[in-house]
Amino acid sequence: MSDSPTTRASLLLRLRDTHDLPAWEQFVGLYAPLVYGFARRKGLQDADAADLAQDVMTSVAQQMRQWQYNPERGSFRGWLFTIARNRLMNWQASAARRMDGTGGDDNLKAVQTCPESLPDADDWDAEYARRVFHWAATVVRPQVSEQTWQAFELTAIDGLNGTEVAASLNMSTGAVYLARSRVMSRLKQVVERIGDD
Repeated sequence: MSDSPTTRASLLLRLRDTHDLPAWEQFVGLYAPLVYGFARRKGLQDADAADLAQDVMTSVAQQMRQWQYNPERGSFRGWLFTIARNRLMNWQASAARRMDGTGGDDNLKAVQTCPESLPDADDWDAEYARRVFHWAATVVRPQVSEQTWQAFELTAIDGLNGTEVAASLNMSTGAVYLARSRVMSRLKQVVERIGDD
């Protein structure tokens, strides 16, 4: 979990105030989809993943009043991962109990689709990286022209070469790479706002 940004201590301290709505909006905007996406990748259906994310956010809100920032005890994201993993394991156990003894082919299929492996930190980190990029992209995209965004997206995300993109967007190849560089720089700045790196 050390290669991606950590949560700023200042945001975590602000979360202790339940009335600090901007801090909570930023936190929920980043972490609720992280938990949701993680749960979906572990096999939960849409509604169950949404319920799990809400349950985790509620648990964090309740615990933040007493939470003390101490980086020596581990990262906040690691703590959040532990909460999400434990809630997921509880959900899996509960689902298995609900299916126990009721029989039928539909119930057998439901049990067989339950995730078997325990969630691990690599899955959590991959989902975190996806979520941070998505969040940063929603911040940066309205700040640049559509053509600049397309140049970035087609080269940096879709992997097309600059000459192809330049022809399709009626830009010079140099302008395509400049647009890509500017968007990447802006994305990095936005990501650094949530990280301590």
